[in-house]
Formats: sequence, structure tokens, C-alpha cells
Amino acid sequence: MSENQHSSKSLPPSSNAWLQHIRQDVQSMQAYAIQDATGLVKLDAMENPHGLPPNLQLKLGARLGALALNRYPGERVNVLRKALANYAQMPPDFDIMLGNGSDELITLISMACDVPGAAFLAPVPGFVMYAVSAQLQGVKFHGVPLTANFELDETAMLAAIVEHKPAVVYLAYPNNPTGTLWNADVIERIVVAQGQQGGLVVMDEAYQPFASQTYMDRIAQHGHVLLMRTLSKFGLAGVRLGYMLGPKALIAEIDKVRPPYNISVLNCECALFALEHAEVFAQQAAEIRQEREKLSQSLAALPNVHVFPSQANMLLVRMPDATKCFEGMRTKGILVKNVSKMHPLLAHCLRLTVGTPAENAQMLAAFKESL
Repeated sequence: MSENQHSSKSLPPSSNAWLQHIRQDVQSMQAYAIQDATGLVKLDAMENPHGLPPNLQLKLGARLGALALNRYPGERVNVLRKALANYAQMPPDFDIMLGNGSDELITLISMACDVPGAAFLAPVPGFVMYAVSAQLQGVKFHGVPLTANFELDETAMLAAIVEHKPAVVYLAYPNNPTGTLWNADVIERIVVAQGQQGGLVVMDEAYQPFASQTYMDRIAQHGHVLLMRTLSKFGLAGVRLGYMLGPKALIAEIDKVRPPYNISVLNCECALFALEHAEVFAQQAAEIRQEREKLSQSLAALPNVHVFPSQANMLLVRMPDATKCFEGMRTKGILVKNVSKMHPLLAHCLRLTVGTPAENAQMLAAFKESL
């Protein structure tokens, strides 16, 4: 066959023949959408609104500039693991592993627990990555609806555990996007039921800096519970650093699927620096908690507005027309999250991130004008 003959039978450059190599379920998915916040007050992603004080910026800059960027991450990562274990007051005989944000840890759990016929279970509405990660790994995901007030439906959860025998039950504590800190006794009965049928529980404490309770006090009582946290809500969303702790044997198995060098030297050093100045971030969290309560009271005083209780750095708010309010706020320079179509229970709801006092005042004014 001549070169010309071969070329004439080749697929044209515009052909989408390569799509046959992309999974059908992936083709039908929507990519995770990040809203464009250019020129807007960004209150849509539960970020800590406070930056580093100028003096700490200079110190961190000098420290990062001295790093050996030409080398792979080394022993310094283990220094960070130890520092995080001390900060979190990890129980004896437990271990800790790091992820590029909590998202990577969720992915690693899905990979490690992807046995034939496996299923994952979580209350819904909840963090979307539990379901997305399961789907991408080919694991069945079962969502159990919360009650109308976004509390755990204990009867439904226990029944689902019996029916589906999930490999993993995710419990966000507090929950996203509702901000709910669920009843501790209900959680304990779910944890026990999942353990009795041989499954794992992952307690996701991403919003722990803003909550009045933690499962850390009880985790040592169980050999099947993992506790996951992130430095994103601590104040380092841009650093992408999550961590998960649990019984040594359990962590060791999941750690086997972790990519080598998954935490960069920059991530690592930023996290260590932040832990050395933990009091600065603790003060920021305290201010956010105070602002959350002030903002909640102001919103609740408005007619036809319902504010749900929150133990996170966000407020879930229901009003007659969430889309109209969202668009109105956006035209006034305030970006929040319209969650009204994410799940039927979230109908007519917006999720508002708690910002600085000045940002919250702007958000409240725009909200009132946009109702």
C-alpha cells in the first residue's frame, strides 16, 4: 500500500473516533463546575476569608524560597504527619496518611475498597464527591435522604445498612451543604450497626474548626472507623492538604494505593508553617463562628426566609425563589452557591459562606435587595 493510499484511509483530524475509548458513564457525566468569581465577593466555596498577616507572609515566602524544589518530597512529609497527629490528638495505636485534599483520600478509599459487588452509602444531600468517586471506581452508591430538617433518618440508615451491606458509610460531621451537626447518639448507633456487618465508617470532619463537637473523642472505641479532616477550612484551601487517621492496620491497607510523592514539598511546608502558627488560624475560626451567628440571626429576621442551624462556616437558607435571589446577588457583586437543584430536599435554597464582617454586611444587603 502506497503512502497516499494509507493516508486516504486514515480518519480525518476532526473525527471523534477516540470517544470509543472513553467510558460511556464518563461521557454522560458533568465535570465539577467552579463558578467564575472575577470581580465578585467570593462567598460560594466555604473558604476561610482571612489571608495570612503580612509578617507571616514574609516568613513563609522566605521559607518556601529555600526549599529544594529539585528534589522529591522526603522525610519532611513524615514530620508533617507527626505534627498533624499531635495537633489532632490522635489516639495511640492509630496512624495517619496524607492526601492532596480530602478529595484524593476519598478516591483512595474507593480504590482500596473496590471489591466485587461493593457498595458505598451516605446520607443525601451531602458532599458530592462520595458518589462521584464511587461511580468512577465502578462501585454502587446508595444515598439515604435526610429528614426535611436535614437530620439523619436513623430508621432509613439502619435499614439501608442491613439491605445493602455497604463496604463504606460516609458521615460528614458537620454536613455539607447543610451545615448540620447530627445527633451523636444516632451516629453511634449507625457506627455500631455498620461495624456489626463488617463495614467501614468514614467520619468526614472537614468543617471541624467551626463545630462544637468532634468524633475524635470516640474513635478509639472502634476498629472500623476512619476520621478524615482537611486544612482547607483551617485556612489553607489553596494548599490542598487533607489527612485521615485510623487504626494502624486499616490505614496501612489504604495507604498501599496512595501515589508516591502525592504531597509536594510546597504543600508540606505550608502546612507545617500553619501548624506552627495555629493560634492565628484558631482566632480566625472563632471570628467566623461569631459572624455565622450574627449573620444567621439577621437572615432569620427577614420575612419568608428560613435559616437552618449550622455548625460549619456556611448557612443554608430557604426563600421563595432561590434562583431569582442568586442572580440578584450576583448582579450586586456577591457570589454564593445556588444549591436549589442539587437535591429535592434543597429546593429554594442558597448556601452562603460566612466571610469577613465587611463581606457579610455586603452579602446581607444584597440578599435583602434580591429577595
